[in-house]
Amino acid sequence: MGNASEVTFVSTIAKEYDFLLGTAYTIFGVFSLMGNTILLLVAYRKKSSLKPAEFFIVNLSISDLGMTISLFPLAIPSAFSHRWLFTETICSYYAFCGVLFGLCSLSNLTVLSSVCWFKVCCPNYGNKFSSSHALLLVVGVWCYSAIFAVGPLSGWGQYGSEPYGTACCIDWYAPYHSQPAMSYIICLFFFCYIVPCTIIFLSYAYILMTVRGSQQAVQQHVSPQNKIVNAQTLIAKLSVAVCIGFLVAWSPYAAVSMWAAFVNPNMVPPVAFAFAAIFAKSSTLYNPMVYLGFKPNFRKSLCRDVAKCKRALCPCLCRSEAAQKSTCHSSQHSKEECHSTRLSNGLHESHRTCRHCPDGSKGPCTDTTPQRTAMILTGSTHSEVVVSQLSNEMQSDFL
Repeated sequence: MGNASEVTFVSTIAKEYDFLLGTAYTIFGVFSLMGNTILLLVAYRKKSSLKPAEFFIVNLSISDLGMTISLFPLAIPSAFSHRWLFTETICSYYAFCGVLFGLCSLSNLTVLSSVCWFKVCCPNYGNKFSSSHALLLVVGVWCYSAIFAVGPLSGWGQYGSEPYGTACCIDWYAPYHSQPAMSYIICLFFFCYIVPCTIIFLSYAYILMTVRGSQQAVQQHVSPQNKIVNAQTLIAKLSVAVCIGFLVAWSPYAAVSMWAAFVNPNMVPPVAFAFAAIFAKSSTLYNPMVYLGFKPNFRKSLCRDVAKCKRALCPCLCRSEAAQKSTCHSSQHSKEECHSTRLSNGLHESHRTCRHCPDGSKGPCTDTTPQRTAMILTGSTHSEVVVSQLSNEMQSDFL
């Protein structure tokens, strides 16, 4: 590198801020690596039962894991060293990976919101959405992201060091002396921020309106004692979580970048770019938390795997639990005894199984268990069905 190039790769913020930057990236890197790896392992274990919409969750985890592996090992030592430690070629590689994986994550969220809208608001057509459709959209997401990532390498736009000096991204100051760079940033802002934001908000707004419109009709068919967290509530939670994650992660960086590109770059303090970059990279944490937390079939699969590991690692604990159960059954002498059941994910269920034994009878007792029910929406007609009577495929299809 030349002298001028070396100057641009020296940190322009205080060492305390660089230390904070390196610490935050270290924490994000560790938890992102763990969270996204767990999510991919869970998806691999249940690959035969993955639904088309879940392909985007897997792809989202892949892009977040790619960003974690390609960026954090370069950004962390540079932040702690108070300067960029690598060459300009590595700088371009860093910027390319950041744009590619970042846009891929945002595009995934956008496509996922559209698929959710399609399946919830247009069920007659959404039910025809297949795995082949999902795969085509996944390929389209990567191609869409690659167009904007390759642009600066081919002369449309420009990569360079971040204003704070210890990382690389798009050169936000280039539009002031390059017309292609200006057109690139305008297209990037419109097609990779305004359009995704609009699609996400409109999709989830229609979903929430659909949920609210059918909520009253559903409640009329569900008895108070059998009310459970239904699919509509889960959709609403997922909608809010994805929207908040999108805004928190990317809006600060988009605002600072547009400020530098279109207003006055000299008025933007480098530390503002540094903190905005922290928020943007934190997006790699939100997605595994959202989907492992709110996606029941992912959560149940994870709990089953954890339970299997506990039984494998601690056989003595399993024998102790079995002995406790044996003692409990041997002490049942009352005519009506209730024992708490366990769900497949290891959690205690609020319902209890009651055993009724006829007076003076030596025959087998009968169990009466409150049944968990679900509301099935077919067109404008609602019907209540016992969950245990549904097929495994339908049960796992609940959002």
